[in-house]
Amino acid sequence: MTVASSMRTKSIEPDILIFAGTTEGRELAEYASEIGAACYVSTATEYGKEILGERPGVRVLSGRMDEGQIAVFLEEKGIRLVIDATHPFARAATENIRAACGRAGVRYVRCLREEGGNTGMQVSAEGSGDRPGDQKWAGADVSREMIVVDSVRQAVAYLKTMQGNILIATGSKELHLYTEIEGYKDRCFARVLSTPEAVEESAKLGFQGRHLIAMQGPFSREMNLALLRYTDAAYFVTKESGKAGGFAEKLEAARQAGSVLVVIGRPEESGETLERTKEILLEQVKME
Repeated sequence: MTVASSMRTKSIEPDILIFAGTTEGRELAEYASEIGAACYVSTATEYGKEILGERPGVRVLSGRMDEGQIAVFLEEKGIRLVIDATHPFARAATENIRAACGRAGVRYVRCLREEGGNTGMQVSAEGSGDRPGDQKWAGADVSREMIVVDSVRQAVAYLKTMQGNILIATGSKELHLYTEIEGYKDRCFARVLSTPEAVEESAKLGFQGRHLIAMQGPFSREMNLALLRYTDAAYFVTKESGKAGGFAEKLEAARQAGSVLVVIGRPEESGETLERTKEILLEQVKME
């Protein structure tokens, strides 16, 4: 009898909680179902829940939880393993999950997203000096095709010194910061998730009509290129979203379009690869 079939013959309550909302989270939910690991999978929104769908042995929850709510859930449900597969930039979520696990004495595993790989890009702090502001702008690492900054706020500070249209792909949560750019309603184009909340929030900020693009990623090089040409973007702002987030496709599209890629660098953190996290899931099943 296989591990999966053995598990499915038992009527047990899940003792594993996976925080998803990413490609890695969906893969882990699929894998858990395949090996018969009964688990809860938590997503921040109903949209995330819909994407996950229904899978045997997987109970999908939706809605954000703070540290206290997570800690209560862990205790009430008898959770023994928590896997944090939230987005690399969801720092607050990760901090809450890690702290709640510490309070409850539950094993915590951070699943890291694979980086984008070798892009062939050498980023220089000196800059090329080919564009106004490149050489002396001290807030970023600058190259001919890409600059790397630490935050959306820093990206906005850089873009305020530049000319030309901007395609924004950093999400709706910090979209309000771009309203500081002079003429943003004419120059900026926001690509956000196709959820009612994201669209409504963006529209209230003044991103409307052809300046608001609601789509679900990740996107191919061709789609990114089409949008860059559609918006006539001189700058393409994105987060370092790794391989699963289509970072390489964004970079290639920007190169082909002649746009400068403005990258919000990924925060440094420690954790496990997706493959190692799957091994941990399987080990947990075998312990049952």
